[in-house]
Amino acid sequence: MNAVDEIFFSVVIPAYNEEENIPLLVEEVTTALNGLNEKWELIIVNDSSSDNTLSVLLHHVSKCPQLKVLSLKQRSGQTAALDCGLRNAKGKYIATLDADLQNDPCDINKMLDLIISDKCDMVSGWRKERNDPWIRLVSTRIANNVRNWLTNEHIHDSASGIKVFRRECISKIKLYNGLHRFLPTLVKMEGYRVNEVPVHHRPRHAGTAKYGVLNRVFKALRDTFAIRWMQKRQFNYEMDKNINEHI
Repeated sequence: MNAVDEIFFSVVIPAYNEEENIPLLVEEVTTALNGLNEKWELIIVNDSSSDNTLSVLLHHVSKCPQLKVLSLKQRSGQTAALDCGLRNAKGKYIATLDADLQNDPCDINKMLDLIISDKCDMVSGWRKERNDPWIRLVSTRIANNVRNWLTNEHIHDSASGIKVFRRECISKIKLYNGLHRFLPTLVKMEGYRVNEVPVHHRPRHAGTAKYGVLNRVFKALRDTFAIRWMQKRQFNYEMDKNINEHI
């Protein structure tokens, strides 16, 4: 890639049945990043939506030249859609967002600044003041506490959809279904520095939530045990580069 073609920043968003949110989502991301003074791209991955999400996305390509639309042939889940976007992102830095507009794209810039100033390698958003129904708030708090207890972590909001990181942070990570919620821990396991900052959290603009309380809790618990298994079996080694001195 020529230097003139290099992309500085990629924003990756998985989307399933979000036709009503797409127009404002593209507008808000564009507004947030137009002052970046660097080349950027917006990748939205359609997870084989059953509504008009794909057609709405394709309609907006002509309005937003930075927009790249990817689409999965069959519904594969949020982790798969996110992974598809990440593997096709070309930016030196990458951000992830949810498509439901509960994340505020304006938070991206302050998160990116922390990485550029070398304060850390990944910044994960902490939805400190959440705009969700009380039952979801309670279940999320329980899930976070259990997740941290089992994995010996201290992350307030690992499942937050808004994150910014250097692209090398994920170069060796293999995502499995559901493990996108553990990206901060997986990145730490690769030796990178992770920070967490409070971000805005807004009520859902349109559409319906894709996760129920019970399936979120039980799946998160199952996935937490998978992460714990990986942590227990992780190994670290350093090759002796001065071996010839011993001969």
